[in-house]
Amino acid sequence: MTRLANHRVLIVNDDGIHAPGIRLLEKAVREHCDDVWVVAPDEEKSGASHSVSMHVPIRLRQLDDRHIAIKGSPTDCVLMALREIMQELPTLVLAGINRGGNLADEIHYSGTIAVAMEAALMGIPSIALSQVFERGADVPWDTSERYIVPVVEQILERGIAAGSFVNINFPPVTPDAVSGVQVVSMGRRPPGAFKTEGRVDNRQIPYYWVHLEPDAGGDADGTDLRAMADGAISVCPLQVDMTNRAMFAALSGMTLNRD
Repeated sequence: MTRLANHRVLIVNDDGIHAPGIRLLEKAVREHCDDVWVVAPDEEKSGASHSVSMHVPIRLRQLDDRHIAIKGSPTDCVLMALREIMQELPTLVLAGINRGGNLADEIHYSGTIAVAMEAALMGIPSIALSQVFERGADVPWDTSERYIVPVVEQILERGIAAGSFVNINFPPVTPDAVSGVQVVSMGRRPPGAFKTEGRVDNRQIPYYWVHLEPDAGGDADGTDLRAMADGAISVCPLQVDMTNRAMFAALSGMTLNRD
């Protein structure tokens, strides 16, 4: 019996409920666990980050007893699952599998990461999973498929600290070419990874696309970007406490100047 068998698993993504990655993840988990729920956006919400729909209604569409599509953000999906859909809270939240990496600075924009973070804020262990691929190439889903359960099982065995979650990225190589598993820190890409591209519609009105096109660099040893360059699975522990404790010394001693 695997550790997954003991869990009630909620699966959420940001690519949409019909995306190949979430289907792959559900299939892999269901081989080890009978209590699996899928609550995901009804359309792609990549880049939604940790947004919450506070000024528009959230609507749901029940596909069956365990598959619910949400008209809202990935974070909305977690909230709806925990507050309205599931009679018992999940004991594990899995986010993904995202089509494309969630590495370095991209983490701040990711709806996949937001799912895991929201679960951590709610006190539920969570793991985000992403499959990296090279632009113009097929997504190597076989790599994720082979290693999802073994990697998740090892994390569950070691435990996820309260207020923390884990970000996994599978490298853009075939399953047999994976070099190993690296526990890493977030990398930092050179500034300006997101680019804007202006166009003009048929009424001569300008509009713009935003796309991710990072420059080379930022793949220092011990980072998630280096793991991808090495063809390794990256395992990056993250936490919801964003306090910069190293700045305490520099900021200590501040006083109120009433002049």
